[in-house]
Amino acid sequence: MNDNMVKRVISQVLLEKSLHDFYCQGETCKGWETNVITQPNTVKKIVEVGAERIAAGPGVGNQIDSELARMIDHTLLKPDATKDEVIQLCTEAAQFSFASVCVNPGYVALSYSMLKDTVVKVCTVIGFPLGANTTETKRAEAEEAIRNGATEVDMVINVGMLKSKEYDYIFNDIQQVVLAAKNLRVVTKVILETALLTDEEKVIACLISKHAGADFVKTSTGFSKGGATVGDIALMRYVVGSAVGVKASGGIRTKEDAEAMVASGASRIGASASVKIVSGEATASGGGY
Repeated sequence: MNDNMVKRVISQVLLEKSLHDFYCQGETCKGWETNVITQPNTVKKIVEVGAERIAAGPGVGNQIDSELARMIDHTLLKPDATKDEVIQLCTEAAQFSFASVCVNPGYVALSYSMLKDTVVKVCTVIGFPLGANTTETKRAEAEEAIRNGATEVDMVINVGMLKSKEYDYIFNDIQQVVLAAKNLRVVTKVILETALLTDEEKVIACLISKHAGADFVKTSTGFSKGGATVGDIALMRYVVGSAVGVKASGGIRTKEDAEAMVASGASRIGASASVKIVSGEATASGGGY
């Protein structure tokens, strides 16, 4: 990464014109936590950015929003997830035509065997949930997952290295996973863990991810101290532009939550009740995936 370019973009995004002013002209907004659902003019401005997809986990429902369903990565990443639960996840994903299932690497082969004749893709996580594995380990983990049938990989950056300003390390860490995936047309998403970052660090992480060839930047693992916010999604979308996807994850439990993230510029979303989200049912609060 070119240091001058990084500084220039940070200055542009964080100092020259804040996104608060950009998105909230003429409306009463309280920082990044503006409720886009109740700000119709804000929504109109933000939704022009575009949206592609959402990610969430198991649930039960009746009337389905099929358009929303096609944007969802149906997710089950809890450490005690059983084989039967993964089978249920895949069955629901096929039934509701979700974009993918997102499972831990040990369940990639099972998921692929169940979904290979459907439109549903298999996504897995790399260096999850801390991101502190070595680069070599992350690349090997990605390569194995791809051999087992994964067509999308969500990797976690090394947050400590980012905070230490080891930007070349972060670039190489991401690029090695991208290189393992790109030739086989496997999508790479980079998890930033935004709850642990300053706005400046979010900007830098997005820029590095984009220049390393990532297909998406993603907010959170769902296992840290916070999840996605509409402010983070708007910031990430503003930095990466339209060429890179943005995935919101963590704390998204209702259809309204999901729609707010999409309106803010999300291309995917991570939550814990996919079917309930697309059916519009109320979902009890819960943590992580």
